[in-house]
Amino acid sequence: ISCKQHAKEISEPFSVEVATVEARKLPYTKSFIAPIAANYSATIQPRISGFLLSSSFKNGMPVKRGQLIFTLDDAPQRANLLAAEASLSSSKAKAVEARRNYERAIPLARINAISQTQFDQYTAENLAAIAAVKSAEQSLRNARLDESYTRIYAPISGIISSSAATAGDYVGVGTAFSTLTTIQNIDTVSVDIAIPMSEYLSLSGRKAFSYDNASLLSDIRLQVADGSEYPESGFYQYTRQSVTSEMGTIVLVVGFLNPNYALKVGQFARISATIGGDRECIVVPQQAVTQIQNISFVWVIRDDSTAEYRAVKLGDTTDEWWIVEEGLVAGEIVATTGLQKLQNGMKVSMTK
Repeated sequence: ISCKQHAKEISEPFSVEVATVEARKLPYTKSFIAPIAANYSATIQPRISGFLLSSSFKNGMPVKRGQLIFTLDDAPQRANLLAAEASLSSSKAKAVEARRNYERAIPLARINAISQTQFDQYTAENLAAIAAVKSAEQSLRNARLDESYTRIYAPISGIISSSAATAGDYVGVGTAFSTLTTIQNIDTVSVDIAIPMSEYLSLSGRKAFSYDNASLLSDIRLQVADGSEYPESGFYQYTRQSVTSEMGTIVLVVGFLNPNYALKVGQFARISATIGGDRECIVVPQQAVTQIQNISFVWVIRDDSTAEYRAVKLGDTTDEWWIVEEGLVAGEIVATTGLQKLQNGMKVSMTK
């Protein structure tokens, strides 16, 4: 009896639950892995050469625009400034004397009490004295500028990197420390999204390259390395000028507000974005798909109620569905249970 029961069990079709492959209009969501970049950065270089007196910041910490970050020894600049002030005073004194001589010469020249040559000499000396004052004033402005350059302030707000120069080093143009540090502004961070040109043309509905693709992207989200989703949604910034010749891709740059500096430059993130409008997709329930290493497959139930192994190419997930790029067509039946026990050509009975 037991053998008969066993034979009966073998002959009975294997019971599986099934679902119908559907075609649905869905937004096209694509994922990208890319490093996070600073919105912009500033390289800090001294405008004059001199000995570094002090640094007024902590490496890797935020600084504010206008904050003092380096101080250079200003003794040479102070000496030049005092010399320029003295030169200006001397030039002004000479200009006063030349002006008085010129003014006294005017009535004398009218009555021919002095020769025309003498009058021309007084006129030239007056003009030369005026020009000397202007030159001395410019020299003083230059000296003040040089003196102000001994104090270096942060040109932007951001995170300041470490500096190789320390107090006592000779820094400036032509020295070993022509660059002191960099500041990266990460109030907003940027991420590059690279889309194959053929795909871009298909999704954008245009036959020519456009630099304004703001309407092409929506629902831009970011996931960090631990899989958690960043609370701020992204936004389109701009499209890079050229298409990369190596990969044949167009690069769209998206931004994320980063008020608490939670996102770091160089950190890799997963970006997902809806590109273009809705498109018709083939979808199956996620439980119908088996993934082993790099292979994804489903069990298709044929018209004769037998199981067929079918490898598929998957897209993204949406809710409880897998988007199937290749391998299935709408209307086919796939198994959603008993996937580990099915074999090619096995007879099954279906329940939904």
